Amino acid sequence: MSTTSAIKAVVKGRVQGVGYRAFTHQKATKLGLRGYVRSSDGNEVEVIAEGEKESLEELVDLLETGPTRAEINEVKWEWIDATDDYIRFAIKY
Repeated sequence: MSTTSAIKAVVKGRVQGVGYRAFTHQKATKLGLRGYVRSSDGNEVEVIAEGEKESLEELVDLLETGPTRAEINEVKWEWIDATDDYIRFAIKY
């Protein structure tokens, strides 16, 4: 049985209207992660992701880069307890 890790990340900056959620969804899905990405405040995106620790660390690196038109000011993230509630990675609206 593989041990599932999980992270919660909040990305601040110009992350809305630049394809950031679609970018995150694509990368997380490719990494085999489960969870979601959603907009919170006007300049924030929240990410909950579960999966292999290495894949999660890779996702954090990608969140700090973002898609071409995004301007990332800050990425705050932390390890959290995995819930295994997610079947796939989704974009929440």
